[in-house]
Amino acid sequence: MDEQPLRFDTKIAVLLRDDLAPWQRLNVTSFLVSGLGSQVPEVIGAPYEDADGVGYLPMFRQPVLVFEATKEVLKAAHTRTLTRALPRAVFTADLFSTGNDTDNRAAVRAVPTADLDLVGLAVYGPKGGVDKVVKGARMHP
Repeated sequence: MDEQPLRFDTKIAVLLRDDLAPWQRLNVTSFLVSGLGSQVPEVIGAPYEDADGVGYLPMFRQPVLVFEATKEVLKAAHTRTLTRALPRAVFTADLFSTGNDTDNRAAVRAVPTADLDLVGLAVYGPKGGVDKVVKGARMHP
């Protein structure tokens, strides 16, 4: 029996600033999606198990689309997430110089919203809303 692929009416997107080094892109993506997974339980699927009964942690139940954009497009996307009140996570340039969660939160808290030096943004929501948020960005190569 052929199963039809599952279509989602929601989307998970990560938007990265296009001037990041490869290691930074991976690090920022990992941090950002952990925020969504911890606060939006419906994005997490069931635990995995292999044929020998060894269990593995659950993961997202749908794909994560990764985009890149200029600093200006990223800032506009952030504004659009706020106006649409979509669940979001941010990563600022300041977080590359901190070494722990407490300092990370303090670094973000110290900067007004309009002045955040964003290098990454993750967002979850209805497909159409997320598409509007990432408008102007391109798929990550």
